[in-house]
Amino acid sequence: MPELILRLPTRQPPARGLGPVATDVRAGLYGPLEHLFQTGRAAEIAGLGGVLAPDDPGGEEPWTVAAGALRHSRHLRVVAEFSPSFATPVYAAKVSATLQRAAGGRLGWRVAVGGDPAARAAQGDTVTGPDAFRRAAEFLTAAKGVWHQRPYTFEGDFYRVLDGGFGHPLAGHPFPTVYLSGTGEAELDLSAEHADVHLVRFGADLDAVRAALADRASAHGREVRLGVELSLSVRQTGRDDGPPEGVTGHWDGFAGLGHTVPEGLVGTPDELAAELDRLAGRGVDTFVVEATPALPEAYRLGEHVLPALEALAAREASGAR
Repeated sequence: MPELILRLPTRQPPARGLGPVATDVRAGLYGPLEHLFQTGRAAEIAGLGGVLAPDDPGGEEPWTVAAGALRHSRHLRVVAEFSPSFATPVYAAKVSATLQRAAGGRLGWRVAVGGDPAARAAQGDTVTGPDAFRRAAEFLTAAKGVWHQRPYTFEGDFYRVLDGGFGHPLAGHPFPTVYLSGTGEAELDLSAEHADVHLVRFGADLDAVRAALADRASAHGREVRLGVELSLSVRQTGRDDGPPEGVTGHWDGFAGLGHTVPEGLVGTPDELAAELDRLAGRGVDTFVVEATPALPEAYRLGEHVLPALEALAAREASGAR
């Protein structure tokens, strides 16, 4: 059964109030991030595997969102997306060790490498091209080193760690699950050495990516799981907030709905489950899903798509015996 991870909205809907009708001078019952935490709770209640707190330069800070989502849930995996420019690998590892202690090992990392150079520069990050991938490799090497070894020393071009490493109470917790992405040579090389899950966009050549990744990962004595990032819309009658009528199956127009991921699937729960099951049959075990509006879509995915997907998996398992 593949895991579904819901992408949290990067920006909150406008606040709704009573306007000039009435004024409540008390502090608000719900803080400005409550909508995001409600979406995370909906994903957990609905039975989804996790949520992703995206790295959006114009949106909420992903580590803060991830920490809140972990605090507001009991079983949900929460993935924080960030660039290596966020912090030193030692500080990122220390923050994560504390979160792992507090949340029972449910934190994941999605390390964002590359992207629009202008957008990165606006965030103070001017490392681009091959250097960005070399820095990411050093970041992950050093972060894992201080996590698992003490004392630990690392000498690189971007980072130096001298006699580092964690003791009590930070030592001994599981390192965050690492998600990386892309189809280029540099992306695949980085994932082969460091990723637990390698993500590709919907529509990528899965067979080619899987073969190339397996060859590279075997050189490091590792195996890397394969995931797909896509948008989903559960087609139901009486909805006016989804794709236009008549759109079904594969659709690349999700950007028009405000999605970050433009490619994805539109269909009934059974149709979506069949497509996800088909991809699972090709070695995909993780789906990072964008759906709008995220909170009600979390419930639709859990109440309608997951049961259909579980039924397909059960039928296939019984047929294989």
